[in-house]
Amino acid sequence: MPKFIYRMQSILSLKYKMEEQVKMEFAAARMRLDEEEEKLRRLFERKAYYEEEGRRLREHNLNVQDIMDNKNAILQMNDYIENQKIEVRRAEDELERKRKKLQEIMQERKVQEKLQEKAFEEFIKEENSAESKEVDELTSYTYGRRRR
Repeated sequence: MPKFIYRMQSILSLKYKMEEQVKMEFAAARMRLDEEEEKLRRLFERKAYYEEEGRRLREHNLNVQDIMDNKNAILQMNDYIENQKIEVRRAEDELERKRKKLQEIMQERKVQEKLQEKAFEEFIKEENSAESKEVDELTSYTYGRRRR
């Protein structure tokens, strides 16, 4: 029986490679989002620390300069937090783009795999048909020789 050779194997192989590459890009985008979310979490913790420090400053002796510095630090943290939220949104958008790209590549690969399966089934049908034809010819030949 001859060996099955899928004529579009190079395309299927390319689809596998592209899928792996996009999976790595997706993983990198996921890591970036995680990092950006971690930065945001740390900024919130820092802001909470400044707010707690502001409460302590107001409870004890009132040092106006320390209270003003603390208020400015909190306002600055609010700016940092807003900027970081924007970065988190960008990272989420990038992750979503990579997810859609990965989904598209996976669908293309599955289409190629289905085409390969159909080509293999057709190959098997042709081989079975050829084998059946050979058996019929052999049977006819053997029957014809016996008749003589």
